[in-house]
Amino acid sequence: MAAKAPGEQVENATPDPTGQIDDWRGFAPLDLPPILSAALEEFREHGYHGTSVRDVARRAGVSVPMIYYRFENKQGLLVALLEGAMDEVLRRARLADAEAEDRILDRFAHVIECVVLHMTYRAATAGLDSELRCLEPVNRKEYAARRKALEELLLGIIEEGLGQGLFEVEHAPDTTRALLGMCQAVTGWYHDGGPLSPEEVADRYVAISLRTVGARVRPAPRGRRN
Repeated sequence: MAAKAPGEQVENATPDPTGQIDDWRGFAPLDLPPILSAALEEFREHGYHGTSVRDVARRAGVSVPMIYYRFENKQGLLVALLEGAMDEVLRRARLADAEAEDRILDRFAHVIECVVLHMTYRAATAGLDSELRCLEPVNRKEYAARRKALEELLLGIIEEGLGQGLFEVEHAPDTTRALLGMCQAVTGWYHDGGPLSPEEVADRYVAISLRTVGARVRPAPRGRRN
């Protein structure tokens, strides 16, 4: 690992937004350290394999040794971005679930709404999920565990809904994966300034998701679910 260059600042390798989230519906502008912000833009424009550490350093206005000192390599940049995004959505989803207390329909609606809001407000970082194929085996395993935690949260809600006779699906795990895949796909078409706001997209996807699980009744509209 290269030594820190004289006079250069060290930034956190993996920013942790999770400890500062009080409102799971509230999204401040994405505030990444300069190196990660540069890496994000390079990955979005050129893909992981089309980006070099030198490209990131040039865009960030830092030296190449500085990046190696803080992140070890290009893989470290991707890991920091992917894990940071997944940690944020998981934290928000847990807050959304807890806010609904034990009301299954509200829990389900909250979590779907939360995930879609993340895919719109954080489309830049959430859209990097497709680059997980570029992760080395150990890193892929750790990232997959984070994704699995979100999947298990939604799956647990669906299974409870089935037990209470509120939902009707043939295979809860497949339904869960299909719903999360549908939400993830939002990053492929949503863009800021489009015809729909993040909240409007989330409301539509909540309605689609409720129909997908065969919900026999509907929760109160968003904003009156608490």
